[in-house]
Amino acid sequence: MPEGHTIRRLADRHRELLGGQRVSASSPQGRFAAGAALISGEVLEETDAHGKHLLHRYGDDLTLHVHLGLYGKFTDGTGAPPPPVGEVRLRLATGDHWLDLRGPAACEVLAPPEVKALLGRLGADPLRDDADPDTAYVRLRRSTKPIAALLLDQSIVAGTGLIFVTEALFRAGLPPTMPGRALTPEAWREIWADLRALMRAAVEVGRIDTVHVAHTPEAMGRPPRMDRHGGEVYVYRRTGQPCLVCESPVRTAPLAGRNSYWCPTCQVSP
Repeated sequence: MPEGHTIRRLADRHRELLGGQRVSASSPQGRFAAGAALISGEVLEETDAHGKHLLHRYGDDLTLHVHLGLYGKFTDGTGAPPPPVGEVRLRLATGDHWLDLRGPAACEVLAPPEVKALLGRLGADPLRDDADPDTAYVRLRRSTKPIAALLLDQSIVAGTGLIFVTEALFRAGLPPTMPGRALTPEAWREIWADLRALMRAAVEVGRIDTVHVAHTPEAMGRPPRMDRHGGEVYVYRRTGQPCLVCESPVRTAPLAGRNSYWCPTCQVSP
């Protein structure tokens, strides 16, 4: 599932292509015909992202809400849109650009109270300047659940996925199984600042890199990481490989329904 930096990049991209313009909306697949009719002919006033949720705001207080989920994907292009290929849930077009949406987990038009309710269910987004990390910390400290599971909970921290959480915990030297109530205020401030920095860098370059300069392929004289997710990381999907810091084999185990990755030497409970 795309992490928060990808949704932020999409919001920026859609603003660049369609912002301030009157759009034609349709649903070639047919499943979103009623929703498309509501926004067709309206001006796209703003695009925004909160966690893994993409928002397009139109006139008459209408908001298009998209959650890509596991299979959702946007494509776009210039000029007139091509004939639809596959199950296109939503097509937006102006005279100059078009974009298609396929396979989202959610695609709906919301009124202001519904948008407020949606955002009220989401936690602090490290990519947003209006985020409140203190509220997130209160929820973390109340729980005995593993810290990795809590940081993946979108009602506590929005936008973080397995890569960011796994890598931030490594960089903080904390094991993913540590209970949330054991997290100190100082450790939380470090993790929050690190998530903000890592996610903002990912918005800029379009991939997740988490290693410090001393551990890049160039500095270490090692081959670049070859993985469909791209980016240089410390432990994510590096099971059995040597830790880039201490050379201990990276471990993995199920945690909260997901695979967790960590270094048994570098990540120990405080």
